[in-house]
Amino acid sequence: MLTFAAAVFFMIITPGPGVLSVAGVGSGYGFAAGMRYMLGLLIGTNLVALAVVSGLASVVFSYPYIRTVLLAASVAYLGYLALRIALSGSNITFAFANKAPGVIDGISLQAVNPKAYVVNTAFFSGFAIWPASLPTEVLIKFIIINAIWIPVHMLWARAGVSLKKLALSRRQQKWINITMATALLGVVVLAAIG
Repeated sequence: MLTFAAAVFFMIITPGPGVLSVAGVGSGYGFAAGMRYMLGLLIGTNLVALAVVSGLASVVFSYPYIRTVLLAASVAYLGYLALRIALSGSNITFAFANKAPGVIDGISLQAVNPKAYVVNTAFFSGFAIWPASLPTEVLIKFIIINAIWIPVHMLWARAGVSLKKLALSRRQQKWINITMATALLGVVVLAAIG
């Protein structure tokens, strides 16, 4: 069980679309907005886990064209989200950049987040911790994953907020937001070519 918990910690803490975007939302819009967005990510990641556990994800991804469509949707949505983060707090804004991403945005991100599917597949297909009862093992894994997932994402949101509280100039804050958005896009590119 400790091996599983360590794997969960290291897979979740490494930068991916979820943690980078929650840090970006925290930096661009503040802690309350970051927490609303994080709630959506949490709901979304658990829905992805349910899709993986139930086999629905395997059925859907067995069709190559669906995989291509979902990858395109992932790239488009993550690009949109990165643009919102990059434009928050800057002098150059579009109307949509003034509104913080919320719960629905977090759920939407996880629905198209390639890392969420890969990580949940690894979690639930490996690490036999209760082989005598699959339902018990799945429940234990959900509890461990969420017990680690929540504080890790709160730390990333807090890190983003900490950047905002440094009383940086608008120009410096703009560049931090652009850097976070660029990192998010970098993860998308790696997922697309990987």
